[in-house]
Order: sequence, then C-alpha cells, then structure tokens
Amino acid sequence: MAKLNINGRVRDVQVEPDTPLLWVIREQVGLTGTKYGCGVAQCGACSVHLNGGVVRSCSIPVSAVKATDNIVTIEGLSATSSHPVQKAWAALDVPQCGYCQSGQLMAAAALLKNNPKPTDRDIDDAMSNICRCGTYQRIRAAVHMAAGQKGA
Repeated sequence: MAKLNINGRVRDVQVEPDTPLLWVIREQVGLTGTKYGCGVAQCGACSVHLNGGVVRSCSIPVSAVKATDNIVTIEGLSATSSHPVQKAWAALDVPQCGYCQSGQLMAAAALLKNNPKPTDRDIDDAMSNICRCGTYQRIRAAVHMAAGQKGA
C-alpha cells in the first residue's frame, strides 16, 4: 500500500513497490491524460510534475515517491484549461495527433515556472519530449506565447 498526493488529493493505492508511477496514475487512480509512449523515459508522453519539477513517470517506481511528495498530472494543471500553456496550445493549434501533448504541456509549464522568459535555446533544451508529428515550431511559439501571459 502506498499513499500518493496526486493533484492535491491523497490517495491510497495497493500496488507492488516496483510499479511505475505512470501505471498507478492511469490504472489505479484513473487519470488517463498521462500517456504511455516508450516505457524507457525517452519520449516524454508520461511527463508529470513531481514537487514542481518535470519527471518521466514511466521510469519512477511508486516506492520512490513519498506521501509528502506533490504529484501533478495534466488533469491537475488546470481544471478549466486556463493555464497559460493550455491557452497558448489551443490558440496556436499546436497538437496534430495530440498523443504527446499532455507531456509537452507539463514540460512547458515546468519550464515557465523556473524560467518565465525563456529564449529559443532555453525552450529547445527544456522541451526534450518527442513529437512524432513534428510540431516543434508551434510548440516553441506556444511556449513564447504562454510566457507573455500572467500565471505561467
């Protein structure tokens, strides 16, 4: 049994200690916005915030997460899709297939929290998530747009 604080709500989950956080979020808690992509922490589709930093949840065993840690998924970023990165993504029609976008949004939100006015290079360095549709130019433009909005 593990206690996890996900999106501000403490949840008791019964899983093996080596179960990846991704599967706890999706299968035990039922928050399916966080996606499985590669399973080896390369693509970033599974990105969530852990204590304010962006992490790849497919590679973190639930035993490595404490009950006092704060996990935020795409569902917890903003219940009304009003976070600046969400608004910028919609305004610029960033997603094509959309599969990687929850991870992209979580990476962008973490970047802007730590660096409110990133350069192109800052964005390129921080946004290491893979987009098979190749929307990287729109992703960069959306990060810049979100940086200009309050609350980013």
